[in-house]
Amino acid sequence: MFYWVVKRFIVGPLVNLLFRPWVKGLDNIPASGGAILASNHLSVSDSVFLPVAVDRPVVFLAKSEYFTGPGLKGRITAAFFRMSNQLPMDRSGGAASARSLGAGEKALLDGKLLGIYPEGTRSPDGRLYRGKLGVAKLALSTGVPVVPIAMIGTDKVQPIGKTVPSIRRVGMIIGEPLDFSRYAGLEDDRFVQRSVSDEIMYAIMRLSGQEYVDAYASTVKARLDAQKKEAKADSARQGAADGPGTGAV
Repeated sequence: MFYWVVKRFIVGPLVNLLFRPWVKGLDNIPASGGAILASNHLSVSDSVFLPVAVDRPVVFLAKSEYFTGPGLKGRITAAFFRMSNQLPMDRSGGAASARSLGAGEKALLDGKLLGIYPEGTRSPDGRLYRGKLGVAKLALSTGVPVVPIAMIGTDKVQPIGKTVPSIRRVGMIIGEPLDFSRYAGLEDDRFVQRSVSDEIMYAIMRLSGQEYVDAYASTVKARLDAQKKEAKADSARQGAADGPGTGAV
């Protein structure tokens, strides 16, 4: 009830006034029953724009780091994500990730809409990256349809590292539901899981027009972070080598 009030009377009107989001294919969202809303992930604000556009409540699986940040900023962020109907998703693998997927599975079996970002994290450069297997596992274990969604322009509103969003128009393209019932009984087959995940990402790519990269976004992010750290260390070493008073006289 609280989520509905916040969405209907506070967040929804504010988002519609400031960002004037346009939406195509809204009728592809099932009117009832469980379904997975699988979207590309360009910005933290994706988890705001999509639920506002959809009439039905949307439960999101969001990375657990959003709920455990330190200090006042961390508490505010955690409160925001809880108020926006999001569940923490542990991405460390093993039993922790399985429990997180279990919460999503329960939501789907209860007839809810579950939003998930198959890439697992925000795109570091606006391109579309390889989908992880969690979305496939959920689709195969529950038998619900998967609705591919493309967020358009949200990376311009709130790029990685930017706290305060820029005011500009954003869009969403919602594709036709994907049915994976042909794989009934094969939900534990990792080759099937990979095939399903790839099919979902292909559908998102067609909607978004993004360049596809057959690598995990988290791997690319880690490499970019390492390069930045190395460049910073090189700069510090160079500064130390030059030292004060080494200029020409």
